[in-house]
Amino acid sequence: MTGKGFPKLAPVVRPSVADQVFEAVQTRILTLDLPPGSKLSEAEVSGQLGVSRQPVREAFKRLAAQGFLQIRPQRSTTVSYISEAAVLKARFIRTALETHTCREACRVLTQPDFDALSQVIDGQALAVADNDRAGFHALDEQFHREICTRSGVGYAWDIIHDCKAHMDRIRLLSLSAASQQHALAEHILIRDAMVRNDPEAAAAAMTTHLARIIVQIEAIKATNHEWFTDDALGG
Repeated sequence: MTGKGFPKLAPVVRPSVADQVFEAVQTRILTLDLPPGSKLSEAEVSGQLGVSRQPVREAFKRLAAQGFLQIRPQRSTTVSYISEAAVLKARFIRTALETHTCREACRVLTQPDFDALSQVIDGQALAVADNDRAGFHALDEQFHREICTRSGVGYAWDIIHDCKAHMDRIRLLSLSAASQQHALAEHILIRDAMVRNDPEAAAAAMTTHLARIIVQIEAIKATNHEWFTDDALGG
């Protein structure tokens, strides 16, 4: 063959079996299919997922390191209780990163980016109308991820994604029709401030949006106090 050769293709990165197990178990924890205090066993999870025990063991260790499982050798593995301290720590990190990202977004986003954010918001409005909590939550995450990636700071989202799971348990518990309407209205305020190229208004709207978790914690503790712990890691 003459002329320049073809460039090498980048390798396709696929999630490992352990990654898939981690995702499956974490999702059930965050959605409260596995409420705090639930017992888990490597043998049962590996059997249900049709995988060997090794990737399950790796996923369990990772979930324990993030504060979602308590592994007690020779005893039992249980879903950790909700740590208010861990939730507030995640909220602090998100607020610091996402308010700065909002300011950057005002500097670099263009009309196609705003159109993409508007499409997400429109999807959320439909999810509210259909009372689709899971769909609304997925689009909520997409809205925040799009702001980061379209602003050129996708690495910020990687950090946010790792820490925000502690907030997600609270948010999924509190996703009523009213709370979805509040979140939707706040997303609109954030987008509109960006469209106006008003970085301080966008940052302030994001701060207010992420602060709602504080009210939600108190409301959930009032009815599900047994799910909470004072331990920073959910022990």
